[in-house]
Amino acid sequence: MKHTISILVENRFGVLARVAGLFSARGYNIDSLAVSETQDPEVSRMTVVVNAQDERILEQIKKQLNKLIDVITVTDFTKKEYIERELIFLKVGFDKKSVSKLKKILAKNKAQVLEKKADYLIVEVVDDQKKIQDFLAELKDFKISELVRTGRIAIAK
Repeated sequence: MKHTISILVENRFGVLARVAGLFSARGYNIDSLAVSETQDPEVSRMTVVVNAQDERILEQIKKQLNKLIDVITVTDFTKKEYIERELIFLKVGFDKKSVSKLKKILAKNKAQVLEKKADYLIVEVVDDQKKIQDFLAELKDFKISELVRTGRIAIAK
């Protein structure tokens, strides 16, 4: 089961390494990680997505996170109501025959064209992970030469 965990931390060097170390020490790969300052530049928010089959080990990790000096709060959104989003940039190629199909897909998915060249577009999409996966599946007939994803961010309702 995928867990989305929000961790407020003091904005200091080494904190990210200590937090990531707790997950890796227990054998959990971090599926997604987004980190940035909050409204207070001395506090950062880490949004971590981890696939955890063993709930007991995940509970241990959360307890150990709470014991770290630089950690302010730990919130597991898994059983709470929250809003999540992910940002992707992609460079997608097209030709004259496929441009109209591509435009329909982009419009349907509320994609923003950031740059247009003769044979490719740079596109931005912000949505939840499922809708982004569906969008990328719709583009299977196009050549995606580059794809960049932020990872999931989340906020409680």
